[in-house]
Amino acid sequence: MKVNRKAAAVAAASAAVLALASCASSDRDSGSGSSSGGGGGGGTLTFGAAGAPAVFDPFYASDGETFRVTRQLYDTLVMFKPGTANMTPALAESWNNSPDGKTWTFNLRSGVKFSDGTALDATAVCKNFERWYSQTADGLAGAEYWSSNFGGSKVTKEPSLYKSCTPTSNKVVVQLNRVTSKFPSVLGLPSFSIQSPTAMDKYKANDLKGKGEAIAYPEYAKSHPTGSGPFTLEKYDTANKVVTLKRNPNYWGDKAKVDKLVFKIIPDENARKQALEAGDIDGYDFPNPADWDSLKSGGNDLKVRPAFNVLYLGLNAKANPKLKDLKVRQALMYAINRAQLVKSQLPEGAKVADEFIPDTVDGYNTTPTKYTYDVNKAKQLLQQAGAAGMQIELWYPSEVSRPYMPNPQKIFDAIKRDWTAAGVKVKPVTKSWNGGYLDAVDNGDASSFLLGWTGDYNTADNFIGTFFTETNNRFQTGQYPWGKQLSAELTKADSTVDEAGRTAQYKTINNKLVTEYLPALPISHSPPAIVFNKKVSGITPSPLTDERYNYAEIKK
Repeated sequence: MKVNRKAAAVAAASAAVLALASCASSDRDSGSGSSSGGGGGGGTLTFGAAGAPAVFDPFYASDGETFRVTRQLYDTLVMFKPGTANMTPALAESWNNSPDGKTWTFNLRSGVKFSDGTALDATAVCKNFERWYSQTADGLAGAEYWSSNFGGSKVTKEPSLYKSCTPTSNKVVVQLNRVTSKFPSVLGLPSFSIQSPTAMDKYKANDLKGKGEAIAYPEYAKSHPTGSGPFTLEKYDTANKVVTLKRNPNYWGDKAKVDKLVFKIIPDENARKQALEAGDIDGYDFPNPADWDSLKSGGNDLKVRPAFNVLYLGLNAKANPKLKDLKVRQALMYAINRAQLVKSQLPEGAKVADEFIPDTVDGYNTTPTKYTYDVNKAKQLLQQAGAAGMQIELWYPSEVSRPYMPNPQKIFDAIKRDWTAAGVKVKPVTKSWNGGYLDAVDNGDASSFLLGWTGDYNTADNFIGTFFTETNNRFQTGQYPWGKQLSAELTKADSTVDEAGRTAQYKTINNKLVTEYLPALPISHSPPAIVFNKKVSGITPSPLTDERYNYAEIKK
């Protein structure tokens, strides 16, 4: 899951940017939103969201609260099987690739229409690909998932993974410029939702201007999202911070059982809990692990997702040259009592991370060198490296709770105690998550820092490729003699067509990452939760936070 460095600026601007949506009335929908639309059950499901959607066009989004809403409005060519991170058909019923891995043919589902009545056919799908590939420099800055996964555009003349899309009958043929293990899984991300070309043309979907805090979103993104999903936008009441969706009666798949799906924006986690207990909302995400037992004893349905994330302690040898010595990095690893940290600071089901990917991802190495807690070993290594009594800054974020890091302060405290016991002098540094922490880490200011990652899809590249392929990364791997070698190894593995050969390469890389390289310290994998009151049923918790609300049902 991309860390959104624009989150604070977008959140601050979203109310003004989406003001037009408060009077949007879904004039493209043909149904009334009543249970006669074919969903059954009826009623309204109200969910407590932590933040407002930045926009309603997921192509120009990178934050979870936007995706939570837009997943209900749109479909993608492929999706992820409920409860897993594995691909399954969606708008494409099947697909195949050429032997060289560069040409992919998608067989489209027949009879699907966008909510404005436009046919979702091969031409419409290719128009989406061409829209993505036709971004200006401003557009690319707004389309972070395209930039990070596909590269440039034909307008900017920068290299791109994408080459062309050709509609043929009810098929689309997509050609790539190179092989990558992320394709076609990447097409399941909400940023690559298939949208109505008619509506995008009418409301100038590509007309994004500016960068950072100065972004001006087009009319389409503000108030006219048009997909083929189980819900459509009824309105966004910016004054009361409420987004209301209604059932799409013409949805091609399992029609929504509820009449309406409401997202009530409640930024404070404790306030969301109180709203659930008061009956003002029916559910909310990422409840504090300290509240799990009380929520369950209160009769609520607490659903624990599979852990598909990693908490790591990043190291930056450019900021602290002592970290260039492998023995120092190993000493810092041995000095952390990760088993105790997991037991005392993380929710039930969390476990120690022995590498940087979960064990459900292809390429996980079941036999790497494991670092057990050994404070004496840590002291010996520091002595051998001439670093006994070394001082190091340890950065941690404030004003945030992440799925892999529920309470950063407490995790910092535990690591500081362990490092201090090994003779390391720890200097604490903290900044708020949206107030400079991420920028400082990415700028190379932090010599050691707490951060993590929730996977977007089930490939090793999405984890370690994202972290370490570029040598000028937040770990500054270019400072090490092996930095370029690691980058080359990751690039080669990602471009290997043969699945078995690619998996074998990732297993080797994962072993070397914790034995020869160790650019960061893997800490833990932690299962986040989502909670609903006892009236709600039918929702399958997703490791990708990819819950589908058309299956939700409200008991009378």
